[in-house]
Amino acid sequence: MRFSVRKLALMAVLVAVALIVFIVEAQVPLPVPLPGAKLGLANAVTLFALFLKQGDVKQGAGSSASQTVEKSHTIASKQKEHQIVSLRTVDAFMILVCRIVLGALFTGRVVAFIYSIVGGLMAFGIQAVMRRFVADKQIWVCGAFGAMFHNIGQICAAMIITGTMAVAAYLPVLIVIGIITGVITGLVAQFTISRVSKAARI
Repeated sequence: MRFSVRKLALMAVLVAVALIVFIVEAQVPLPVPLPGAKLGLANAVTLFALFLKQGDVKQGAGSSASQTVEKSHTIASKQKEHQIVSLRTVDAFMILVCRIVLGALFTGRVVAFIYSIVGGLMAFGIQAVMRRFVADKQIWVCGAFGAMFHNIGQICAAMIITGTMAVAAYLPVLIVIGIITGVITGLVAQFTISRVSKAARI
């Protein structure tokens, strides 16, 4: 029960952080003459949730095979209390969807919700697949691909909404911007996970 509560609390915090970042970023657009272009820092929270793993606290140097069973159980209990709460792919997906839905409710932008949900789902899809092959020190690569697919999804949504293929002309520029911003968000998630893992082992 304690683990479930901790996981729920962590997910709630991540949704809140992603929502705050999303709302603040929506008020400060990039100085680029392209509609919808932004850093997408909220995706760093999704990457964090995807790549967060369960870590153990290091045992003390004085541990030995001769320690009593009772003391071993005590050490194991303390380690369990200090473990990082690991999140499943479905948990990260729920965090993403909650952030997108709440973001649309807070900003009141229905059309933006369509762009966000389509782009977000495509980005999450590629990131969830890459998670199986990308090392912890290469999360920035996953971030870059996620940003590219997010832009592709937004362009697809724009073509359906506007009924014209002309918006596809923005795609090459958006992909270039997406690679840059995706690397940034990936590095943010990578650095945060590294710091959290180190703190859990102190």
